Amino acid sequence: MFITATHRERMAEIVRTVTSVVALPAYRQAVLASAPDIARHDPGGAIGVFFGYDFHVTEGRLGLIEINTNAGGAMLSIALARAQRACCNPLQDMIPAAATMEDAIVDMFLREWQLSNRSAPLRCIAIVDEAPQQQYLYPDVLLFQDLFLRHGFNAIIADPSELSLHDGVLRHGQTIVDLIYNRLTDFSLEEPANAVLREAYLQHAVVMTPHPQAHALYANKRNLALLSDDQQLQALGVPAASRDILLAGIPATERVDPTHAERLWSERRHLFFKPATGFGSRAAYRGDKLTRRVWQEILAGDYVAQTIVAPGERVISNQSQLQTLKFDVRNYVYEGSVQWLAARLYQGQTTNFRTLGGGFAPVYVQSEDAPNNGPTTAEPSGME
Repeated sequence: MFITATHRERMAEIVRTVTSVVALPAYRQAVLASAPDIARHDPGGAIGVFFGYDFHVTEGRLGLIEINTNAGGAMLSIALARAQRACCNPLQDMIPAAATMEDAIVDMFLREWQLSNRSAPLRCIAIVDEAPQQQYLYPDVLLFQDLFLRHGFNAIIADPSELSLHDGVLRHGQTIVDLIYNRLTDFSLEEPANAVLREAYLQHAVVMTPHPQAHALYANKRNLALLSDDQQLQALGVPAASRDILLAGIPATERVDPTHAERLWSERRHLFFKPATGFGSRAAYRGDKLTRRVWQEILAGDYVAQTIVAPGERVISNQSQLQTLKFDVRNYVYEGSVQWLAARLYQGQTTNFRTLGGGFAPVYVQSEDAPNNGPTTAEPSGME
């Protein structure tokens, strides 16, 4: 995938601005007041690894459609970048530096350990997910394990049920676990299967990253309604320049209130409906595809309605056959700085990995005067 340097800088500016707003005490108080109790627990200094800011990018428009706090696929996209070979000198400088990013990942986990005021060396990292071997992105997990092992850490892949907690020490078998790289989608650790992990987190028996507070502050989709509402931003004390950046970069979003059902139904063709705590496009619906039955489920649930920003399109060829794919651009972020870019190409209503020829793709940033191989304008057609 190709994007321009201007697109890259605009995305980075939005990321920095969101980070600055989340740091405001008024914002944190407002968001955490309605969050699960565990989100108010002090995470002990860890910030959270692999925030994912997902953008729709076209020549004429750019929109932040979602923020995730356990964005997967980073190592897969790095492997793809490593596999690229430049066909000419001008392209050589555009190929992202995979080795540099791998070093940054290791440094990021060490930084999380240091921020948590742990005096002992970081020895064991457990990559935790529900039935990890059955997850679609298990190859990504294996690449992480290999990266950690190559840098001298003991790296374990584990289901939460394989962990035990005794006397304030979290173990996997007989091995003491220092840090959890959390890939679970039970963001508040509410499920019974995650009880041990929850208690270890509450006891500060382990450093967990990302953690429930990070999800509540960044990834709950209700936050996008706040971040795209000028009046609420003013009430939080957000400076005018920051408000302008957010309002221009985040599609107008609102919580679905049954008292506004008639208006939202009439405007549905321009809206995308997402569950506030959902992930991976599950139970997300493009407004013009809604049935009355699904609409009633949305009204009864906890949903947001987001103005559609069309995804860009990329035309690729498979020998003689041309294929047009939609795409989004994921910014992997740590401490408010963009570390890595990856594109996800797909067909259909939402981002998916089922499209033949789709999936992750490396992102090349081209200068403004380079030939236009970049995003093209598409008709509104849904988003993750």
